[in-house]
Amino acid sequence: MDLLASPPTPDTPLTGEQKAWIAGYLAGLKARPDVTAPAGGEELLVLYGTQSGNAEWVAVQVQRLAAPRGLVCRVADMDEVDIADIAAARKILIVVSTYGEGDMPDNAADLWRAVASNDAPRLDGVEVAVCGLGDSSYDGFCQTAINLDTRLAELGARRVVARAECDVDFQAAIDTWLPRALDQFAGITTPPAPPVSAPPEPEQQPARKTSWSRRNPYRATVVANSVLSGAGSAKEVRHIELTLGDSGIDYQPGDGLSVLPVNDPAAVERILERLGATGDEVIVDRRSERTLREALTSHYEISTASKYLVDYVATRSGDAELTHLSETGDREALEAWLWGRDVLDVLNVDPSLTITGEELLGELRPLAPRAYSIASSPAKHGNSVHITMATVRYRSFDRDHGGCATTFLADRRAVGDEVGVFITPNRSFRLPADDVPIIMIGPGTGIAPFRSFLYERAARGATGESWLFFGDQRREFDFAYRDEIEAFAANGVLSRLDLAFSRDQGHKDYVQHRMEENGADLLAWLERGAHVYVCGDATRMAHDVDEALHEIVAKHGGFDSGGAAHYVDELKKDKRYLRDVY
Repeated sequence: MDLLASPPTPDTPLTGEQKAWIAGYLAGLKARPDVTAPAGGEELLVLYGTQSGNAEWVAVQVQRLAAPRGLVCRVADMDEVDIADIAAARKILIVVSTYGEGDMPDNAADLWRAVASNDAPRLDGVEVAVCGLGDSSYDGFCQTAINLDTRLAELGARRVVARAECDVDFQAAIDTWLPRALDQFAGITTPPAPPVSAPPEPEQQPARKTSWSRRNPYRATVVANSVLSGAGSAKEVRHIELTLGDSGIDYQPGDGLSVLPVNDPAAVERILERLGATGDEVIVDRRSERTLREALTSHYEISTASKYLVDYVATRSGDAELTHLSETGDREALEAWLWGRDVLDVLNVDPSLTITGEELLGELRPLAPRAYSIASSPAKHGNSVHITMATVRYRSFDRDHGGCATTFLADRRAVGDEVGVFITPNRSFRLPADDVPIIMIGPGTGIAPFRSFLYERAARGATGESWLFFGDQRREFDFAYRDEIEAFAANGVLSRLDLAFSRDQGHKDYVQHRMEENGADLLAWLERGAHVYVCGDATRMAHDVDEALHEIVAKHGGFDSGGAAHYVDELKKDKRYLRDVY
């Protein structure tokens, strides 16, 4: 899930007036109007393609940095422009994310098809810069940006800077790349001085909501941490509530909550023992000076291993299997080998290998925030925020392992403890007007944003119908928020409820099967203007749901496959088919 609410960094300070302007912009932006810069400035078309908000946040930074360089920004969602806009522009900066296994954001698909078409116009004389956001632990890292950058160059556009490919901890890379790109667009060799920083706010004043980010998280207090799943469940699903205190933070249904996790101290100690270190050694890493224990605890990923660590251990150890994986570049084989292994497991491939703390940190990825769909409604739950989380636990290589953030929250954050958080706005996953019907498809922890939607609609007295498809393994143990959902159905806030529990019968039963069984009604809802929302796993569930939707449209709408695809594409273009997938 992308980081829209991050504040300016120490390298790019803002005045108090500018902070207030950005706060208003983020709170009230619905359309994307032009941002006025100095008169006579050159126009820069800034396009973003995002699945959950990060690319839009980068676009906000572009606006702030462009004006002092004499550039007038026109910022647009990629599905708000067409190929004619691309051809007419002289300067284009694109920020686009890639999610899952190289998948393109929904709002980038139409423009990509137009650009990739044999009929696409030449772009000679157009200057471009492309920035990709992705996750290098997945196949197809930044593939959307690579595709766009390559195709635009094929059409004759000139790159003003090399393409940026940013990993999950992208802010430092953006801080370097964006000013360089904007300088090139503006034709200047000496960057403008940053705005003068505002004096510190008096401590007694409430903090501005723009001040909370991954670099400055709000310390929210846990007020509830309970297990939702029953004793017979194969999963451990938790409901966690945090109070936002006097933070000034607000959010909307559909937004995400980013949590800054802390690694398991026991896992840190095992790595220190493996290194033969005390943990008190002072390390000068790529960012600052700190003890090795602090670095491993709060700043680097240790629950998952990077490809860089595999390459390093392969080179140092000479292990035949690792050397083969490293040299062949077979990503699928590497991912299979890494499955279930953490940093310590990779180091233990060669127990005789000695490695210093500095060497190890050089091969690890930064510890990144984890984003969770918000399960609460500010209209109902006031100054608190709720998340729904499946705790990751497994045993491999004779040790118990756990998800970094999920075990941090489940095992080491009791009521009264604090958690570093910030809001990740997701304007691509918003409720429609109160009188518009909605269809929600969210199995497992994908129920989270729809709990938020239902509480919000109840509080607002919405008249639009609501239909929920929910599923999990067993009804007795895995029906998350059962009492609440059944109450919504009983009082009419939830008009229809269809359930699928995969292990309660001899055959597997999933939400897409309920959709297909009710296909005629589902299409009728769409014809009445319903919006469709999907939340959950992108690789399997969301793919199966998308296939089912296409089949339903074809079968009950009388379309062939091409016609059904066009119908679904129009839903996306009209922002009536929205997905919060990961």
